[in-house]
Amino acid sequence: MPERVLLIDDDADFLAVLQRGLRLRGYAVLTAANAAQARQQARAHAPDCVVVDLKLAGESGLELIAELRTLIPRARILMLTGYASIATAVEAVKRGADNYLAKPAGVMEILRALRGGDAPAAGVESVRPLSLSRLEWEHIQRVLNEHAGNISATARALKMHRRTLQRKLAKRPARE
Repeated sequence: MPERVLLIDDDADFLAVLQRGLRLRGYAVLTAANAAQARQQARAHAPDCVVVDLKLAGESGLELIAELRTLIPRARILMLTGYASIATAVEAVKRGADNYLAKPAGVMEILRALRGGDAPAAGVESVRPLSLSRLEWEHIQRVLNEHAGNISATARALKMHRRTLQRKLAKRPARE
């Protein structure tokens, strides 16, 4: 029986490409475009692996992780996001994700992450410091996480105008 993978993403094009790539590699693929569909698929099919996007059309993939962990405790869960930050990576793992990967990611990268191949080796750290723009992004994400995603409260804590914060959050994080 092929391994079952549940893909949860509200981007239909990305979902279709990833689904096709996994099927070509012999996986049985289930898809969900939102949290309600994801819960239904998890209950009905008990997938072996789950790939969940951080941002799901008005919902948070972070909140879904704990529910999925309860519904399918043995499944490997990968958080996939186009808005990667250290704060969300830590939060995803705290909530039960086995791994975390930034978009864009190919099928092979996703499979390696699901198998645990992308987990950093113990004691291996980058010696290159983060850029100023990346440090700013990480700090904003940490404070946003501390305020449960509340933009106004985060802006007040950062002593920043709310619109300025919204513009910064709309941009993708700086690549390192």
